[in-house]
Amino acid sequence: MATNITFHAGSVDGTERARLMQQKGVTVWFTGLSASGKSTVACALEQHLLHLKNFCYRLDGDNVRFGLNKDLGFDEKSRNENIRRIGERFLTVFYQVSKLFADASCICATAFISPYRADRALARELHEQAGLGFVEVFIDAPLHVVEQRDPKGLYKKARAGEIKDFTGISAPYEAPENPEIHIKTDECDVTESVRRITEYLTEKGFI
Repeated sequence: MATNITFHAGSVDGTERARLMQQKGVTVWFTGLSASGKSTVACALEQHLLHLKNFCYRLDGDNVRFGLNKDLGFDEKSRNENIRRIGERFLTVFYQVSKLFADASCICATAFISPYRADRALARELHEQAGLGFVEVFIDAPLHVVEQRDPKGLYKKARAGEIKDFTGISAPYEAPENPEIHIKTDECDVTESVRRITEYLTEKGFI
């Protein structure tokens, strides 16, 4: 760890910032299989909250391709490396990034598969230790439904053995046991999903 840096405490504490911003910081952590609807619902939520004049920002796993993983191609080796990086390395970074947004009184909507309960529990713990809100949203759709959707053809490639360790096919997905919000996207449309999440955030005093 570097010894030539100094942590500077903010001149505005969390309580004052929340009062000035008129909202509390919270991370809304979307988790679910690929093609379950995480990004679609998170994007719609961001748009809805911004139009209501709430401070909101979305972190999306798909967009990693255009930033942190832009050095990778789309061949088999690169696809596997993209999945490995998100699963083992960058997810830890996003725990911290989402926490920073929440600390700034932002509603941070994150959309990552994040297949393991232990990882999601760590994200929750980091927020709760800092006195910040954390809402787990399970975007749920049966495997046969997401395989039918398969907008990027990933399930087809995984079934063919072209993508190794693919969540839901050759790698496990540990569904949340007690998420704050459970949305079944094969039964619930985007508008209703956003309504339910917004209602929860309002009830809990985040907006």
